[in-house]
Amino acid sequence: MRLDTYVNYRGVCEDAFGYYAQHLGGRVTGIVRHGDRPNPQIPPGWSDKVLHARMDLGGMVLMGADIPGAEPMRSAYLTLSLDSAAEAERVYGVLTDGGEIFMKMAETPFASRFAMLRDRFGASWMLLHQTPEQASQ
Repeated sequence: MRLDTYVNYRGVCEDAFGYYAQHLGGRVTGIVRHGDRPNPQIPPGWSDKVLHARMDLGGMVLMGADIPGAEPMRSAYLTLSLDSAAEAERVYGVLTDGGEIFMKMAETPFASRFAMLRDRFGASWMLLHQTPEQASQ
């Protein structure tokens, strides 16, 4: 068994996955477009939007689609555990660019660097860097 994450976007899935690939080191492994399987419920002009996309990112699989009327993620977060405080700060800068910060990057009792945000594409993220001592708690 494996747990993967699926995120719905409002017409920007391909942009989001391209951004994550460029800035987070992910690799898009497949994209199927709505036009590949016509659906009368999809609005006009959506044939080039993503019906299903898949990428490898941070040792997991992230999948997504463009869904008309999709809402931003709430009460669930894509969580990145970063290898260093410097990498946490870099990724924070990348994902907050054009996004919304819920909790600024800071030290917490459980992490040397921790932040919560929503990126410009509507996906919510937690960023976490823990020292070896914090990771064992």
